[in-house]
Amino acid sequence: MFSKILIANRGEIACRVTATSKRLGVRTVAVYSDADAQAAHVQACDEAVHIGGNAPQDSYLQWQRILEAALKTGAQAIHPGYGFLSENADFANACAQAGLVFIGPSSASIQAMGLKAASKQLMEKAGVPLVPGYHGADQDPAMLAQEAQRIGFPVLIKASAGGGGKGMRIVHQAADFTEALASCQREARNSFGDEAVLIEKYVQRPRHIEIQVFGDRQGHLIHLHERDCSVQRRHQKVLEESPAPGLSDELRERMGAAAVAAAKAVNYVGAGTVEFIVEQSDRGMDFFFMEMNTRLQVEHPVTEAVTGLDLVEWQLRIAAGEPLPLTQDQVKVQGHAIEARICAESPDNDFLPATGHLTVLRSAAAQCFSIGDVRLDSGVREGDDISPHYDSMIAKLIVHGENRAQALTRLDQALAQLHIVGVANNVAFVRQVLRSKSFAQAQLDTALIEREKAVLFNQQSLPTALLLAASVAALLKAEQTFAHGWQDPWSRCDSWCLQGLNTRRFDFQHGEDKQQAVLTTQSHGPSRLEINGQIHSLTVEWHGNACQLQWGSQRWQAHVYRAEDSFHVFADAGSGCLLWQNPLAHVVQNAAAGGNLSAPMPGKLLSFAVKVGDHVTAGQALAVMEAMKMEHTVASPAAGTVAELLFVPGDQVTEGAPLLRLEVAAA
Repeated sequence: MFSKILIANRGEIACRVTATSKRLGVRTVAVYSDADAQAAHVQACDEAVHIGGNAPQDSYLQWQRILEAALKTGAQAIHPGYGFLSENADFANACAQAGLVFIGPSSASIQAMGLKAASKQLMEKAGVPLVPGYHGADQDPAMLAQEAQRIGFPVLIKASAGGGGKGMRIVHQAADFTEALASCQREARNSFGDEAVLIEKYVQRPRHIEIQVFGDRQGHLIHLHERDCSVQRRHQKVLEESPAPGLSDELRERMGAAAVAAAKAVNYVGAGTVEFIVEQSDRGMDFFFMEMNTRLQVEHPVTEAVTGLDLVEWQLRIAAGEPLPLTQDQVKVQGHAIEARICAESPDNDFLPATGHLTVLRSAAAQCFSIGDVRLDSGVREGDDISPHYDSMIAKLIVHGENRAQALTRLDQALAQLHIVGVANNVAFVRQVLRSKSFAQAQLDTALIEREKAVLFNQQSLPTALLLAASVAALLKAEQTFAHGWQDPWSRCDSWCLQGLNTRRFDFQHGEDKQQAVLTTQSHGPSRLEINGQIHSLTVEWHGNACQLQWGSQRWQAHVYRAEDSFHVFADAGSGCLLWQNPLAHVVQNAAAGGNLSAPMPGKLLSFAVKVGDHVTAGQALAVMEAMKMEHTVASPAAGTVAELLFVPGDQVTEGAPLLRLEVAAA
């Protein structure tokens, strides 16, 4: 076993690798960018080396600096995590040339599977089923359009060097192909430095099922069964589970054998994942090879949960030259596991990435790596910032149960106990997915979110009365209205009076709606709260941020966090936020000129789709931005004429910065 390794990554995967390394007595070296100087993974490791600026291309993709850091600190091996350099054949080869062990497959294996088109050709020779498509080298747009017509619409355009849902577009008709191809190539070029694409038949009602494989240097290869990753947004996974519901034993065996055959075709060593697209039809299910990820996957914890194995430990031992710890027959699956990706984003706003300060990040789950019923893997802590420089994932919440029903219940409970304030996130959305008919009944396919959108988006999970009562109670707590002991009444700001009744009105904003609560107090007796015309006595018992509220016959338990004038309420049923209209606050409203179109998030401006003088319609694409490794199209809010472009492509822009000036057409 190694005595010291360097982890060439950041965030939760760096923390995850560190946890197993410490358990095995292996010292760890972190690398970090300017933005990550105080990051969790830096503090978790035994040593840390600064490698550059905020942007990945200035730090985490600078593999020469990483090699220098490994050699300088005496590390024997480098664990690449996932993303960044984990599937970079040149980096793996450079490690070997520097006398360092790359904890992953050989550069030849990475290269063979790294280009989707080439890997498809290789899999065809190995007898692994393929989706009908075009995987050739000719990238002439006219020829690609002809191939799409030959395959038949709808088709899927995919970046040949891609992954993580980047450089991927579904095209339903020939008229949309040229624009989709250009966007796909641009995103592929920006993300991977290679704009080559392949085209495949878009499988109807597809399920995304992947097989975890492991190989050692002695030539042994096995699989650790399957994971279902069908629930996706923007072609990126939201929920993953193992075992995959509804598969026959015969199909599982065929997929497992095909995955091992795929790995054998490239003499695979270490952890890898063979991904299949499963077609569901009246004739049953069939599967096709999609790609192989030559690294550890984000969703590996669900495999750990059902097998009881530490996959990072397997990686380290195999990289050190040890044989596989188990044979295929010895790998057993027990129970059911589900993982939820917790991301900084706004699901109700087309999953727009979010940034900000994590004022609150609290969970009842075991932190980082711990094989058990509930586990939280995270690379950030309360008080950290979510920046625009890296991906939007805050944490992964993993649960294990005796069966799928128990795992679903545990995940919902764990999500209810996960409190995040300061950054928009998808916790409430994921809970809605769990409760949807399709997911609850395991009617899974990659269109689940679109199919269930009526019950997934813009949902209010908590009653208005609870939100108002909890927010008023938190305000009163701050004023010590409910505190024990007597304080100077003349210094209080709650309109206290010596005798008689005192009535206070609290105005709140809830999304687009205005809400109001009226509190009546008296020198003796309980307070009474009026909400939506109903008046009941209000009693509150606090324990830190947790409170028990009694309003009339209704009794609630909730956690309430205040961030300036926002009140965030968490309860078993869900969460919600109210913005208090503080009557003492000095509000300055900057009246923005009508027609200014602003950046919806911080990021880089990639291109304008219009020029000065162009007439545009409402909803027309005006600009393309890149943030958190994804492209986002900015559309016109109204019809008008482009008067001025305020940035040039390549500029970094802040959230809210006007990108262009639009003279809105008269109504």
